[in-house]
Amino acid sequence: MEIKVIITGVTGMVGEGVLFGCLEHPNIKEVLMVNRKPYQLKHPKLKECIVPDFLHLDEFTERLTGYDACFYCAGISSNGMNEAEYSHITYDITLHVANKLVSLNPEMTFGFISGSHTDSSEKGSIMWARVKGKTENALIKLPFKKVYNFRPGLMKPTPGQKNIKGYYKVLGSLYPLFKVIFPNLVSTMSEVGQAMINSVLKGYSKKILEIKDIKSLAKS
Repeated sequence: MEIKVIITGVTGMVGEGVLFGCLEHPNIKEVLMVNRKPYQLKHPKLKECIVPDFLHLDEFTERLTGYDACFYCAGISSNGMNEAEYSHITYDITLHVANKLVSLNPEMTFGFISGSHTDSSEKGSIMWARVKGKTENALIKLPFKKVYNFRPGLMKPTPGQKNIKGYYKVLGSLYPLFKVIFPNLVSTMSEVGQAMINSVLKGYSKKILEIKDIKSLAKS
């Protein structure tokens, strides 16, 4: 089975790591990066669509049609943001893109990068967790073929990644220790990417995947 995938957020660490995994996978024949700004990488499988504003997608309809999956890795830290600002980026824009894609590709599988400790009740005291939970819940209701919400924690970057935050560089050196002491809190970016790919190729029994689920699906 060969598939064509869309990835958002490749200029961030998670999206870049998932991109690397997709380019290496034999079952993926085409990857379309949907970016606000160019990402400098050449590869036979790789295409790029620059979209300055994700709320205005109508002119890109033809380019966004004909894909089997979307790995939505675009996102932002909630640090320094109020709930309205964070909700606009995390919920409003994500749902706008998802609604557009499901109208163009009704047989698409949609994978959303959420986060460990996301609040599915939408009522907890932690702002980002509530907003992520609201986003997950809304995505699950959309008429995609399948929707999976991935909740990674600390991730070891894939060799060759450029878009790595400082503390993740430190994590890379400490990962073997963390893996032994906190196995359910950490994973590799490679495992996250492989799990997202396998969610399309093989499926999974849960719509919300915690770290242990991500590792399990990555190995399947």
